[in-house]
Amino acid sequence: MKKIIYRKLLSDCLIFFCLALLGISAIIWVFQAVNFLDIIIDDGRNYNVYLSYSLLNFPKIISRVLPFALFFSFSYTFIKYEAQNELIIFWNHGESKLTVINFFFFISILIMLIQILILSFLVPKSQEIARSKLRSSDVDYFEGLIKPKKFNDTIKGLTIYSQEKNIDGEFKNIYIKKNSTDKNFQITFAKKGVFELRNNKKILVLYDGRTLNSRNNKITNFDFSKSDFGLSNMNSHLVIQQKIQEQSTYSLFYCLYNIYISEKKIRLLNCELANPTNVYKELFKRLINPLYLPLLVLISLHLIMTSKENPVYIKKKYFIFAVGFAMIIFSESSIGYITNKLINNAILISLPFIFIVIFYLYFFYRLNFNDKKI
Repeated sequence: MKKIIYRKLLSDCLIFFCLALLGISAIIWVFQAVNFLDIIIDDGRNYNVYLSYSLLNFPKIISRVLPFALFFSFSYTFIKYEAQNELIIFWNHGESKLTVINFFFFISILIMLIQILILSFLVPKSQEIARSKLRSSDVDYFEGLIKPKKFNDTIKGLTIYSQEKNIDGEFKNIYIKKNSTDKNFQITFAKKGVFELRNNKKILVLYDGRTLNSRNNKITNFDFSKSDFGLSNMNSHLVIQQKIQEQSTYSLFYCLYNIYISEKKIRLLNCELANPTNVYKELFKRLINPLYLPLLVLISLHLIMTSKENPVYIKKKYFIFAVGFAMIIFSESSIGYITNKLINNAILISLPFIFIVIFYLYFFYRLNFNDKKI
């Protein structure tokens, strides 16, 4: 009977947790996906790149939403059980509150380990794959690059302008400037321009124009009645260099090894020998921040300590919610206090352990030595 009761309470908590996690993450993903439309509209990428890049950012969203969803779902479930007098079933079957607390504390540790795996392996890998898709993709949605009466310099070294676009898709009075170096450039004027599909690639065909070439301070020009302007093998201004968030956890530890232990100082990507603060922050986010998850569950478990018949129950309920959300904010903002000093970082690393011990000792003391007052 006890196993059934525990299974029912746990399933309600986890089901609500999964629904809240996926629901909130999906809402955030939709808003973020709208922002990613710039990859197509302004940067000229195709829809496959946009869709892949958007989906690969979903694990990152889940990892950010998980602490809030965990605290909210567990707190809501405990409040619902207390409101429906279902927690009394535990106490009538001889279960102690400390046993229930230990059970959910163990579950929170399992969720913490899952969060560490997500942050340490899944999120960096998905971010790296997403960025690699941008690096390997071509700027091939060129119609979006030409906006009537607006200069567009999304592509590096290229500025495009068109006076208007008619209903047939023809661009009128096109201006194109292409810079190869600081001193060398090419300027093209054309009365009309049309995109044509050739060998599964879009080609901008210009009609009735002139091209000016400047090379080594020498200017040449020629007129044309029809000319193809190739836009392949061009890069946008989008940052495609690998960021520290996209590097594996192993690479980050190897960076620290290279700084403090290895005698041969090797230059590594995003590994600054004199200032490894960013590496510390990233490792803190992946390995230390998840330690606050068991603490959030312990905070929500305070809701089973007081009966709804107690006059202070409502005030305590709001107080616990305030403490939980404050702890979430504190855990996220503590990353900003990471420095190069190991002593300061050690203090920040020890804080979640200290908080967990304090909260658990509070439960242990109250339930074992002050039980008559509960």
